[in-house]
Amino acid sequence: MRHITLTGGVGPARAYIPELLADVLDGALTPGRAFDQNFTLDQTPDAYRAMADRQVLKSLIRP
Repeated sequence: MRHITLTGGVGPARAYIPELLADVLDGALTPGRAFDQNFTLDQTPDAYRAMADRQVLKSLIRP
């Protein structure tokens, strides 16, 4: 098990938002593997708090 490495880099997620957001909102794509929990727009502060408290890794804010 020698010479095993794990590398990463910058993920340009914002570049994909315009292309993929409509599909997510229409239900054509299910972001369940990327998002832990859904929040409404009014719950945005709760979503950030849940991520800061490490209760949620990634929050999805829905209008």
